[in-house]
Amino acid sequence: MNLDLSHYWRQQIEALPVPDTPFNLLNVCGGHERSITQAGLRSTLPHWLNLIPGPGCPVCVCPEIDIALAIAMAHQTKTILASFGDMLRVPINTLQTKNFFPKKIRSLALAKASGLDVRPIASPIDAKNIALQNPTKTVVFFAAGFETTMAPVAALVQESLHGTLPGNLQFLISGRRTWPAVHALLTDDRSTSIDGMIAPGHVATVMGTHEWQKISRAHQLPTAIAGFENESLLHAFYCVLQQSHLNHPQVDNCYTQVVKPEGNRTARAILLRAFAIKTSQWRGIGAIPDSGFTLRSHFNDINARVYFSDVHTHISDVYAHAPRLKGCQCADVVMARCRPNQCTLYAKTCTPREPIGPCMVSDEGACRIWWANGMPSQTAASTRPA
Repeated sequence: MNLDLSHYWRQQIEALPVPDTPFNLLNVCGGHERSITQAGLRSTLPHWLNLIPGPGCPVCVCPEIDIALAIAMAHQTKTILASFGDMLRVPINTLQTKNFFPKKIRSLALAKASGLDVRPIASPIDAKNIALQNPTKTVVFFAAGFETTMAPVAALVQESLHGTLPGNLQFLISGRRTWPAVHALLTDDRSTSIDGMIAPGHVATVMGTHEWQKISRAHQLPTAIAGFENESLLHAFYCVLQQSHLNHPQVDNCYTQVVKPEGNRTARAILLRAFAIKTSQWRGIGAIPDSGFTLRSHFNDINARVYFSDVHTHISDVYAHAPRLKGCQCADVVMARCRPNQCTLYAKTCTPREPIGPCMVSDEGACRIWWANGMPSQTAASTRPA
């Protein structure tokens, strides 16, 4: 961290004219929210600048039905379920009133504790290695994530075309695209009115600045792409505020070290070769057009939804008739309708040890980030907006 640059950009922000009303600045990336909160930036910036967390956590928006499906697949004979580590503790709540799974298994972690072969992994190559080491078992790779994560998953998928993928490896894909969710947030009447946006640095590395010009042009919204150090974030805050002051919305790139206008063309091409784009469900939010990745039909032989079609049909039918959990406001947090500490469950019945919603699980979940950094519940919080 460059303290001189951080100090400089704070001074530049403080020198800007004070707006007539509070300025609501949305940060899309969970990594940005973690950097902002850990550094205590909210307490050091002008009182009129509200930093609002948004839909930047892929674990938080993974549909509950997909987690239930992963648990059901883990129950199948001679099956290993592999998933990125932060997915293991995400709870399902909808099926609990029906006692659908033995011992009230609410997560993949509890499925593992019950004796099922569930394995946390750090990269797609780990799933391939598990399949190579267990040739007599079916290995299901449950892959959730945004564009950055899904690009290496797509590369692994395409190994099936070259005969280098183990024949016992199946894919349960639950990948999502970022900008359609931001568009949905900005057109949601229930969301907080947003005056500017910090676009996600990692996603922009793959998709480029052009992806975020769609948002800037469609919504006339001042936007900047930021890295994860304080100086990059503060620079991006200043750029957005300056755009607003000049009434000249555009996309400023404050992460030029890795983000280029065209992004990573190779990664984008790999994504498009492996995945089709479809309308997809986001947990608690509903269907968002063109927001999800699904395996293209010529990869049906490695599509776990096809391989375990009876399991997929059964879980889908159960979810179609199951009651929904009331009280959890993770979807409202993701869609900027409320702050984490405004949820009535936050830090009370919902904690990282006993999470009710997904936002309290992942390191990129706003509730988990706020809780880990001592942000109090709303009853004890400062009256200053978050």
